[in-house]
Amino acid sequence: MTNFLDFESQIADLRGRVAELKALAKEDEAMSIDDEVEKLEARADKHLVDLYKQLDPWQKTQVARHPERPHCKDYVAGLITEFTPMAGDRKFSEDQAIISGLGRFRGEPVMVLGQEKGHDTDSRLKRNFGMARPEGYRKAVRLMEMAEKFDIPVISFVDTSGAYPGIGAEERGQAEAIARSTDCCLGLGVPIISIVIGEGGSGGAIAIATANTVLMLEHAIYSVISPEGAASILWKDSSKAQDAAKSMKITATDLKEFGVIDDIIAEPVGGAHRDREKTLNDVSDAIANALLAFKKLSPDELRKQRRDKFLAIGRDL
Repeated sequence: MTNFLDFESQIADLRGRVAELKALAKEDEAMSIDDEVEKLEARADKHLVDLYKQLDPWQKTQVARHPERPHCKDYVAGLITEFTPMAGDRKFSEDQAIISGLGRFRGEPVMVLGQEKGHDTDSRLKRNFGMARPEGYRKAVRLMEMAEKFDIPVISFVDTSGAYPGIGAEERGQAEAIARSTDCCLGLGVPIISIVIGEGGSGGAIAIATANTVLMLEHAIYSVISPEGAASILWKDSSKAQDAAKSMKITATDLKEFGVIDDIIAEPVGGAHRDREKTLNDVSDAIANALLAFKKLSPDELRKQRRDKFLAIGRDL
């Protein structure tokens, strides 16, 4: 992994020195570098552990946006078998920002929804950077209603900076589409498990995250607006995003304390992108436990639990 964040510069320097030593050793086989490499790697590992014990909200925001962090497609590929994509809202078009379809999670049928940002320039443009248009949320409603019809749980992976704010999206009823998707989540008679895997931005996230259980990765963020957006509104200066992030309470720890999310999924040291396999396994276990908790509840009990959960947010603060 070569893509270091700004605040990881010391680790990058140590890893760079290790790489240089290994390159020199290849040119001169008589050179003994084992002891020095071991010391440098130990220093880098220790610094990584110490650094990630005390990340501030802005640093967590950077980790949540890391380009090598597992995206929705990675979770679908790793956790869902027999996945069959399902496209279109049957009203306007297909929205590539939201991945959706039927599959099996640990052998059991599930409906999967998730926002996909893309991993390179072409895929990011294709996926509109994970920012869904109205047709994306209408597709989500269509498939959630299908899940209820066939008594299939819904799993949603949240990773978006927000719903797309373009003129066309607004003309086609973006706010109405988000509201109807949120309302659909509240009214479903099947379990909904939502996992914030990167960014959970505004109504674009809540539209598929109004769930019985909302899980959040340790270094993900979840907020009503991006730090840059908040800074632009409050100070007319997006460069103050770092100050905004610290004031907005967007980290998993803060949101667990407020009751906005139900549980935090620990990440490997250095973030989910440093050990994808472990991250996927931990997310899988968390989803399985959440689904098990709702397996015996009736549709009315599921609706009541979900509504009560969201109505209770903020009451005791």
